[in-house]
Amino acid sequence: MQKIDPDFRKALDVAFDLAVSHLEHLDDTSVAATVDTTTLRTQIEKPLANESLPPQQVVEELVRDVQGGLLGTAGGRFFGWVIGGALPAAVAADWLTTAWQQNAALYACAPAAAIVEETVGTWLKDILGLPQAASFALVTGCQMAHVTCLAAARHALLSKHGWDVESQGLYGAPPIRILSSSERHGSFERAVRLLGFGQAHIKLLAVDDQCRLLPEALEEELSRDSNAPTLVLLQAGDINIGAYDSFETLIPTAKRHGAWVHVDGAFGLWAAASQRLRHLVKGIEAADSWATDGHKWLNVPFDSGFAFVADPEAHRASLSLRAAYLTHASDARDQIDWNPEWSRRARAFPAYAALRQLGRDGIADLIERCCRHASAIVKGIGELPGAEVLWQPVVNQGLVRFLAPMSGATEEDHDRRTDEVIAGILKTGEAFFGGTTWRGRRAMRISVCNWQTSEKEVDRVVQAVARVLK
Repeated sequence: MQKIDPDFRKALDVAFDLAVSHLEHLDDTSVAATVDTTTLRTQIEKPLANESLPPQQVVEELVRDVQGGLLGTAGGRFFGWVIGGALPAAVAADWLTTAWQQNAALYACAPAAAIVEETVGTWLKDILGLPQAASFALVTGCQMAHVTCLAAARHALLSKHGWDVESQGLYGAPPIRILSSSERHGSFERAVRLLGFGQAHIKLLAVDDQCRLLPEALEEELSRDSNAPTLVLLQAGDINIGAYDSFETLIPTAKRHGAWVHVDGAFGLWAAASQRLRHLVKGIEAADSWATDGHKWLNVPFDSGFAFVADPEAHRASLSLRAAYLTHASDARDQIDWNPEWSRRARAFPAYAALRQLGRDGIADLIERCCRHASAIVKGIGELPGAEVLWQPVVNQGLVRFLAPMSGATEEDHDRRTDEVIAGILKTGEAFFGGTTWRGRRAMRISVCNWQTSEKEVDRVVQAVARVLK
């Protein structure tokens, strides 16, 4: 047996001890950053020395120097954006992924990683209620899942018009019309830009009072030109209130006009894993592509995203390549055929571990538990003097607003008060919330998707907000 380099073991031992210490103290440390930019730069920006340093010293000093600049995203009191925690099995598998150093591009250069990825894709399609014949890709996040799915959509839509986009590019290609609602996420627009569609080709359609795309608005717009290659984006859980479009109604409408339907389910697609919430995604399996994250509700370490495409041929044709020096498998899946990356981390290992740790029942319980806690936090804060509920969660996303106490306060005063309270909460270190502007008013977003959030954290956070409001 080859002995590991002594410095290697020392560095790993130090990293393990410090990582465990970080996790053990999440409950009694600030969830928000406690130092400013200047302090962080002073701690971190040191001259790069000419001489080498012992690895364990580098690790120890790194941990010391970033103190105060780490958010408590791994713990149960972080409710900003939509950032999940990391399950124990997934963290351990992620460490092993780094140690194993597999390039999960081809079966030939990482056989076990390829088979694990095949398995994860099959499990995910089953859990999320997607067609088993669909192809899939494990990518860095929902941003690249959108890019992957829209690349397949671009290929399929332009092929119908006799255009080979992979060979001819977009110069002179028929323009692709893109339809969505005003509630679309910015990552979709970024994918449109990256793929050369152009944001000017996106038309935003009206929504109802639940922020769901209006069927009549989609039908009217599609009818303007049924022959135009068209991409329709639907929402499975929008970023502010977790709204779900009516897939049962909208997907058949789009399909009648020959449109490709893509679903942004960054976190909301996971409702399919819960018997209680599955009705929210009824009919979603009829779409053409779906994008979601693993580092949100599955609680896999960053970075982890999943893309699914109902037409495997369009998916493969848009991304696959061949080179003389590559070794392709005849009896296994080469990941490079389905992903936008070439060299890539074997991110299937942590996802595999998370799915096995939770099991079907555990995934459903995690989803439902987060939704209960989100509702309890919104309700608890909303009952405090000076607070107002703007949106009680349908799933795990809610909105509250804080009212300025003076007589005759304006909407601008309430906006200012809301931002002040959010800042006050962050200053306590007891919880982390983010702000948003929704329907023209400032609000505090409450997003719960961490496996460590419990009733104890819910009570602690509501009490912390109550102290700030006093």
